Amino acid sequence: LMIYLTLFLAHQIVRPLNRFVEYTRRIARGDFSPIQPAKRYKDEFSRLAIAINWMLDQLQKNQELYIQSRKMAAIGTLTSGIAHELNNPLNNICITTESLLDELEDLPENEKKKRLQDIYAQAERASGTVRNLLDFTRVDQPSFVHVSVHELLSSALRLTKHEMELSNVELKYLPAESGLLVQGDFGQLQQVFLNLIINAIQAMPRGGVLSISVGKEDPDQVRIDIADTGVGIPQAVISDIFDPFFTTKEKGTGLGLSISYSIIRKHGGKILVNSQINHGSTFSVYLAKSSGKRRPE
Repeated sequence: LMIYLTLFLAHQIVRPLNRFVEYTRRIARGDFSPIQPAKRYKDEFSRLAIAINWMLDQLQKNQELYIQSRKMAAIGTLTSGIAHELNNPLNNICITTESLLDELEDLPENEKKKRLQDIYAQAERASGTVRNLLDFTRVDQPSFVHVSVHELLSSALRLTKHEMELSNVELKYLPAESGLLVQGDFGQLQQVFLNLIINAIQAMPRGGVLSISVGKEDPDQVRIDIADTGVGIPQAVISDIFDPFFTTKEKGTGLGLSISYSIIRKHGGKILVNSQINHGSTFSVYLAKSSGKRRPE
């Protein structure tokens, strides 16, 4: 009788505990649906379930408030960034135009032409900011084809070759296998690697080494590393570098990395960064590997 009672009591205690263990796992997975009663009468476990349901309700409310505050912060950052990037060239246009109107009759022709060129350059700067913003907000889905990794990187390197020579940057690139393919949109992926390579060059104002390597750590993914020996990124801001309009440069819209991050996410991949001050940065791009034959362009 004692053994039977012991087993009965143990079963009555262990079964609800196992049930609550499963509840906690469900909550950890993000499922905040309330716990339904398992018994007709109230006991200690019923009171525990009521307390957990109240906690889930508060968690949901706090999560919604957090998401809303993050949205408002993002809108604020976006608005201030647009205002800053457009206000500077517009101010320069106004000042130059005003001075040109005041001194129009007394200025020599070459000075008039110079000031008009300044106005045109500032208008182009504002137009470039708008184009970058449109690229950032574009919702077009990429057109997936089989893309050669070697051709993708080679095309980006050809476009940045002159800038590397001017910046005294040495390139170390072991060409990827000719048959290594990824699934993606060639034009969008080219834009990503152009952004990463240009950022790496600009991070080495006194010259340095740009290293590009291709690896296959996972049979279903290709990893492409863009590494520089530049100034590095402070750890305090490294989590913000993919936010729109965030930049550590004196000049720049801060949209390049945001656009690149968005493109890679649309491709089902990811971008990771590892950086140390005065030792350089490494951006690692992961893309889905393709085993098919390349389609004609």
